[in-house]
Amino acid sequence: MSLSLHHPGADLFVPDRAPAEDALARTTHLAIGAHQDDLEFFAYHGIEACYRRDDRWFTGVTCTDGGGSSRVGPYGAFSDDEMRAIRADEQRKAATVGEYAAMIQLGYPSSAIKDPADARPVEDLLAILQATRPEVVYLHNPADKHDTHIAVLLRCIAALRRLPADQRPKQAWGCEIWRGLDWLLDEDKGVLPVSARPNLQAALNGIFDSQITGGKRYDLAVMGRRLANATFYESHASDTETGLSWAMDLTPLLQDESLDIATYTTGYVDRLKADIQQRIHKFL
Repeated sequence: MSLSLHHPGADLFVPDRAPAEDALARTTHLAIGAHQDDLEFFAYHGIEACYRRDDRWFTGVTCTDGGGSSRVGPYGAFSDDEMRAIRADEQRKAATVGEYAAMIQLGYPSSAIKDPADARPVEDLLAILQATRPEVVYLHNPADKHDTHIAVLLRCIAALRRLPADQRPKQAWGCEIWRGLDWLLDEDKGVLPVSARPNLQAALNGIFDSQITGGKRYDLAVMGRRLANATFYESHASDTETGLSWAMDLTPLLQDESLDIATYTTGYVDRLKADIQQRIHKFL
């Protein structure tokens, strides 16, 4: 592996077998998620933007090893080691179907990602960012309700802020999974169209059999959310998209290191509160 990563279980996979250094250098869109399948669910906008393009390439990063995954049915008796292997294999298959430039799995247990004293994840992410120099990054959003997602986001922001200002991505999106972003005011929504290639969406979502057969219909839920976002976006206009994903613009957090992440995030909540109050009072 030309990219130096700390964890012995780290995995770098290049679907088209290009040299690793070249595969990473061609990256224009980078997504960093906590778990296997997160990228396909929250960063499809970037995957589709790069699909079968020579001038755009999507690279994915999954931070945790999948060993703590829920499992029932045919996977109910599988050990943590068996689940790690299955989930890593599913993620590599998704990278092949989506024609990613590269797929990197850091291999950490969630406990390591959540530990702010463990410098390894941030150092790995910094090395990846230096090797890829993406124009756009897709991350978890800071209002997510999954602890591991929040921990991954914080490690990502820390790594991004360690880059020289002129090497940071031009755009950073915080995307929805374990809490939708429909509550954002329309003017605060990052609108990511995800209507194109529904067959590719279905193929990517359906690869993660260990989670779907194992008890969670993520494949249906993700598509339902995208359709609901598109339908309920404009109350007085016909739909122009059959799928939308909402995102929070995190670019200001990269441009201004003095911004507190919690304060920045709750600013969106404050604006929602003010909007609710104003609409109610308008008709009293």
